[in-house]
This record gives sequence, structure tokens and C-alpha cells, in this order.
Amino acid sequence: MTEAAASAVLSELSERGWTLGIAESLTGGALCSEFVAVPGASTVLRGGVVAYATHIKASVLGVDADLLDESGPVCPRVALQMAEGVRKVMSAHGSAADVGVATTGIAGPGPAGGHPAGTVHIGVVTPKVSQVRSFAFAGDRASVRDQTIHAALSVMRDALAE
Repeated sequence: MTEAAASAVLSELSERGWTLGIAESLTGGALCSEFVAVPGASTVLRGGVVAYATHIKASVLGVDADLLDESGPVCPRVALQMAEGVRKVMSAHGSAADVGVATTGIAGPGPAGGHPAGTVHIGVVTPKVSQVRSFAFAGDRASVRDQTIHAALSVMRDALAE
């Protein structure tokens, strides 16, 4: 099902002539992999950044270091700044990627940074909308990561519908 959803997102982006950059933390590249599995993804997908370590979110994606110090990496504003940052990182020919999506959260097995396992924030930035959706998923580490991928695809479809 995720390949069909990824294909639908890519088709919508292609119809608009928009490009995509992906920033991932807890999903560790799995979301980008869903898009890469779709034939022809290269016409839309510019690439992805796995920013698993907190300092990479700041140094590579441009997430505000003070925000990371105050809130930690599992924060809605961090997800939004990651999505904004990956658009810039995926610039080509002087133009940022049109759409950025980001995942951050706690996959488990236990809590971290004061957040229970399953806490997830997904940020999406397009030329028309900038939004974050937060989730509290249940299940083991693999299940939380899988649910995050499904949710990210859904959040992207919703953002593109606006």
C-alpha cells in the first residue's frame, strides 16, 4: 500500500512540476526508500538527508540550535524546520526543492528525552502550505517506524490537496 501512496504523491508533484526533498530522523531513510521504489521517482525526488543525530539537524538542515537545546529533537517546530531546511539542502541550479517533508520522533523501544515511544512529528512545507502533524503511535519499534511512513505519505497527500 505504501508504494501506491508514494506513487500517488509523486504523480501529484509531477503534475505540478514540483520537486521533493526528504529529511528523516526516526525513519532512517525508509520514507525516501518508499519513493525510490516507484519507477520514475527521479523526475521529482531530489534526495534525502538522514539526520539521526541531533547536531546534524542543526549543522546540515539548519534547525535552530537554541530550539534543539530548549525542546530537544522531538518537537513539532523541529519537524517543520527540518522540512524547511531539506528544501534548501536539496537546491539545484539555484532553486530549492519545492516540497520538503520531515520525520522526527521516538521509535522505541522505550521513552527518550521525556517523550514516550511512539511520539512522532511530521512536517511538510510546500509553496502553498507549511504544517506539522503530531502522532502517538502504539507498537514496537518497527511498527512505529512503519506507521510513521504511512502517516507521512498521508500528511503529504493532505498538504498537496490544500
